[in-house]
Amino acid sequence: MQRSIATITSAAALALALPAGADEIELDDNIRVASPHSVEDTVEQLTAAIEEAGASVAAEVDHAAAAESIGEELAPMTMVMFGNPEIGTPVLQANPTAGMELPLRVVVYEDGAGDTWLAYEDPAAMAERHVLDGVDDSLEAMAEALETLTAAAAED
Repeated sequence: MQRSIATITSAAALALALPAGADEIELDDNIRVASPHSVEDTVEQLTAAIEEAGASVAAEVDHAAAAESIGEELAPMTMVMFGNPEIGTPVLQANPTAGMELPLRVVVYEDGAGDTWLAYEDPAAMAERHVLDGVDDSLEAMAEALETLTAAAAED
């Protein structure tokens, strides 16, 4: 457990020390893409790109609204969950525990400097955690989709 906490702490410290103007940064298995838009506009562009690609948005979770509901403040932050059963089903057939990570998730958030970011986890990390064999094509398709869709959401 200490190793996990140290990894999270190291990643958080690194995230705070990111160079200004960095458009894409990879922290361990997490990939961040800068957006020139507000969180709301970035989420709108992301969901439109997902639907145009033939995937389905399963849910949008507004973390800031949840914090507000208990009288707390949180910078704008929304998680978008989405997927395509043609890509995800083989992964779930390989190991149902991968269902804890599917549909795919992208978090769109505003950092302390007021910049907007899209963040997601590299699907290859899922393969390691769930011992997924024979689904490399699906995982590669997920990685390509995440890269393409977050880039579309961050277009100026």
